[in-house]
Amino acid sequence: MEELIVTKEQLVEMFLSKEIEDSNYGWLYQNTFYVNIIALHEKDPKYVFDVTDAEHYKISPIRQK
Repeated sequence: MEELIVTKEQLVEMFLSKEIEDSNYGWLYQNTFYVNIIALHEKDPKYVFDVTDAEHYKISPIRQK
């Protein structure tokens, strides 16, 4: 699996469609890979008040299930 860059709307849709699910071990992508979800901010981090609110997110694999 390669890293993915998605919009906030795409990420929400991935959760709603269960393409990404929360498991006891972390975020599970397509029931195959455990992934990190990283917020990508356009502003300098010291000016960001809500670190979870970003326009884009990076989904990067950690390990296979």
